Amino acid sequence: MAIRNIVQVGDDILNKECRLVERFDDKLHQLLDDMQETLSQANGAGLAGPQVGVLRQICIVDVGDGPIELINPEIVATEGEQDGPEGCLSFPEEWGMVTRPMKVTVKAQNRKGK
Repeated sequence: MAIRNIVQVGDDILNKECRLVERFDDKLHQLLDDMQETLSQANGAGLAGPQVGVLRQICIVDVGDGPIELINPEIVATEGEQDGPEGCLSFPEEWGMVTRPMKVTVKAQNRKGK
């Protein structure tokens, strides 16, 4: 595993549309492992492909119960609402109050493409 550089505000990649992940191979597994290590080292809650320079629909989320890998994620339902301070690893030292759903149901694939 390796720590990847986190893309910072101002880099055009953060504004581009990501492509679907179609190959579930060793390269994808390495990317997921690297993203988990990078997220852990940065002490963050989430990290998406573009934040490590990869325009693929992939993210790692860790809200305290261990990392969850989401490949080609789709939000299928939301419930409730909550407000709270939020930051972003690509916008260091910037925080804002954000309104988010209380619960989100996501459909995604795993490392094996299922």
